[in-house]
Amino acid sequence: MSEYILEIENLTKEFPGVRALENVNLKVKKGEIHSLCGENGAGKSTLMSVISGVYPKGTYEGNVFFKGHETNYHSVKDSEKEGLAIIHQELALSPYLSIYENIFLGHMQTKLGIINWNQYITESKGYLNTVGLHEPPETIVSKLGVGKQQLVEIARALSKKAELLILDEPTSSLNDDESEKLLDLILEFKRQGITSVIISHKLNEVLKVADTVTILRDGKSIRTYDVKGENLTEEMIIKDMVGRNLTHRFPERKSSPGETVMEVKNWTVYHPDYHEIKVVDGVSFYLRKGEILAFCGPMGAGRTELMMSIFGKSYGSRSEGELRIKGKPCSFKDTKSAFESGLGYISEDRKSLGLVLIQDIKTNISHASLKRLSRFGVVDSQQEIKEAERYRKELNIRTPSVDQLVRNLSGGNQQKVVVSKTLLANPDILIVDEPTRGIDVGAKTEIYGILNDMIVAGKSVIMISSELPEALGMADRIYVMNEGKIKGMLMKEEATQEKIMQMALVG
Repeated sequence: MSEYILEIENLTKEFPGVRALENVNLKVKKGEIHSLCGENGAGKSTLMSVISGVYPKGTYEGNVFFKGHETNYHSVKDSEKEGLAIIHQELALSPYLSIYENIFLGHMQTKLGIINWNQYITESKGYLNTVGLHEPPETIVSKLGVGKQQLVEIARALSKKAELLILDEPTSSLNDDESEKLLDLILEFKRQGITSVIISHKLNEVLKVADTVTILRDGKSIRTYDVKGENLTEEMIIKDMVGRNLTHRFPERKSSPGETVMEVKNWTVYHPDYHEIKVVDGVSFYLRKGEILAFCGPMGAGRTELMMSIFGKSYGSRSEGELRIKGKPCSFKDTKSAFESGLGYISEDRKSLGLVLIQDIKTNISHASLKRLSRFGVVDSQQEIKEAERYRKELNIRTPSVDQLVRNLSGGNQQKVVVSKTLLANPDILIVDEPTRGIDVGAKTEIYGILNDMIVAGKSVIMISSELPEALGMADRIYVMNEGKIKGMLMKEEATQEKIMQMALVG
């Protein structure tokens, strides 16, 4: 028998106007952890969709072999029957069903048309123990955090007797502790003989767990590395991903902040459903002109809730406190009034809150600037196209046309569309929430360059980031939050990862 559980030979996949994959070759050994790295738009997710049957046989050229025989999948169900399970970056759970119902959804057995619910509750406990989730199986999935929902997805894959797990950005929405636990779980699966293929932009995690790394660039397989045998480094991966040496991940910038442009005093935000619970409690901070200000802290610290409540009361049942912009008291009744007052906001959830996926690129970019692009209430379509084309070139959005639907773009290019929309609105103060989540190292550097350009132009940026190296590399000052309160503030010169974590946990 072959030592490879998965083999791909000369695979080519085309969409209208674009070749997503071109003569890709890949071999995955049984029982190994194989990582797939590449820039956004390199073809990683397309390749996994071909392997798992999302794109059926006949829609691509080349051959896919699983467990020694050529596949002929016409849907994901076909691949699941053979022991191949894929877990997408956007989790596919039903939020209103329980944990155990989600685990067995789609493959429950019946007897005379009746489901034995108690049997599935009992069986689910075994899978939950395997993945280290100790919640009651009857718990509704929407009550769980993202990290625990990820474990439910993995438990569901195990319930289908998966021999090959494909995980697309499994830690992109997790904090450091949750990421560590998930990586340990993948290593445990390896000890049990389960093969894993991981798509990830977090190169430190790739080097921690992967046995083999394959690099994709522009739809082509560039090289496969033996991690330990070839002493693989992050720099080697990056060079193959982007086709050049990336010497400065955080572009250099001379910092000279000016006067205070935004001041928040004793800001308190109450939970949207439980109106007496304080999600943000008595927070005070200030922002200066020409400054990048970072907010760090563990997941659930209240950072996003704080910024959303400031930006047009888009979170919470009510908020209290004082907000001043350029010395004047402000209270925005909605996001529109916040935009018109010179504030911009880029959400961490680009697909739900940042984009309209069924619309094209140019329409998404112009959304926040329709007043500027209109005459007598009619949008100037030529000006709209002109602005969209300008940002397509400046931000290097990989697309054949600004008429392309946003849902067909990779995650990194979708993020660039969100940034373009906000930049076109020309805010004086930009709030960015996890600006580089789920995008590759090359696209990250481009986003960092855009933020630096804003500072050079005299604008100000507030950045929420769970990636401490990002905050340390970009920010002039860092506020540390936990449990809805500010635990302290660090200047760039004195800030370290250890100090941030200590401040968050101890104060």
